[in-house]
Amino acid sequence: MLAMIPARGGSKGLPGKNIRPLNGKPLIAYTIEAALGSSSISKTIVDTDSMEIAKIAEYYGAGIPYLRPAKLATDTASSRDVCLHSLEWFEKRGISWKEFVILQPTSPFRGACHIDEAANLFYDGTVYSVISVTEYSHPIQWAVQMREDGMLTNLQPMPTQRQTAEKYFHPNGAIYMFKTEAYKTKQSKNFEKTKGYVMSSEFSLDIDTPADFQYAEWLMTDRKP
Repeated sequence: MLAMIPARGGSKGLPGKNIRPLNGKPLIAYTIEAALGSSSISKTIVDTDSMEIAKIAEYYGAGIPYLRPAKLATDTASSRDVCLHSLEWFEKRGISWKEFVILQPTSPFRGACHIDEAANLFYDGTVYSVISVTEYSHPIQWAVQMREDGMLTNLQPMPTQRQTAEKYFHPNGAIYMFKTEAYKTKQSKNFEKTKGYVMSSEFSLDIDTPADFQYAEWLMTDRKP
């Protein structure tokens, strides 16, 4: 299995977030270490257009077989195009990957154990993909909309008790594992033959804002055991 860590250099929401220091290490280092520690992964690469990111990634042990083309480093470039470019780069050099996993560098609490547990689901022979998910913190049946006049309306009948509400989950951004041929032919689109690997909320933080960084620092250093 190939591990791809996508790390574009031109993040506008939080500039430099992929290499921003978090508890003494660049953010991307946590994902590289998790991939290298996983028994399910054969090769770990960082897909980036930035030489600065590339040098840091190499220092922490990731491979940098190429630099991402500029046309795939824009705000409008899709993650699918980025992945297909990577797979095709290897195929042109005689290397084919039957499976690959996307590990976003913004999930520092996802560890090697989570990758391996997801792989156990992936290798049961019945799925095209496995995606990590976490449970919504509140029942989605409690969701409301606000009309233009400020009045609230509920989307569906609210359960009288939280305990009776059906559970729902959302992708947490930590693990996207695919069979390559299924991915290429779009067979895994819309969660076809996709299993969810459930991660608890404490491991599911996806860093995207300065507040997320502050919370991550607290989780790593300040909270009591």
